[in-house]
Amino acid sequence: MAKGQLIVAFDFANAPADEFHDWYDLEHIPEREAVQGFGVCERWIGDKDPTFAIATYDLDSIDVLQSDPYKAIAYDNLSVWSKRVTAKCARLLRFDGTQISPGDDAPPAGAGGLLLNAMNIKPEDEGDFNACYDEEHLPALLAVPGTLMARRYQSAVEGDGVRRYVAIYHLESPEVTRSDAWKTAVDTPWSARVRPHFRDHLRILTRRYVRGE
Repeated sequence: MAKGQLIVAFDFANAPADEFHDWYDLEHIPEREAVQGFGVCERWIGDKDPTFAIATYDLDSIDVLQSDPYKAIAYDNLSVWSKRVTAKCARLLRFDGTQISPGDDAPPAGAGGLLLNAMNIKPEDEGDFNACYDEEHLPALLAVPGTLMARRYQSAVEGDGVRRYVAIYHLESPEVTRSDAWKTAVDTPWSARVRPHFRDHLRILTRRYVRGE
């Protein structure tokens, strides 16, 4: 069965930073780590804007999000603390998806940065889009020095505001995306042809969150 991924991104500029981080570190992440089927849970902070936060959760499969133990702490059953904190935040993204490429390795422990790209694409352009990502884009970025892992996901849900595709890249540091090798890898004729067809594109470059730093 294909691996799953849960990704949540917030702008918490209007929430007290200390409480936001305490809530994530002391309640929210531990609750989810205790649910069978959750794997590595990681937190990331915006590279340029530290009020952007991303949490990534590796899942044995997307079905974990419909399990009774998860439902007991999520959706309508969020804790009082969760409701109080998230009411002060702007949610930029919630993505529940299934991995479509490549592999099923756990994320690398030494990553200092994460790049997230989320988007929609018109149905008539999906074939070219998927071929570009699978045959050129991901392999080229994986070959860039400092790229540790690249994975791609397709949403398991549909509806307004849902982005169908997400790619995440674990990096030695955010600076990898500013290297000449990275710029060469993303600046190709095929990518240039596909990129104008992106819709609802969200790109967030982050560094690993370390408590107390």
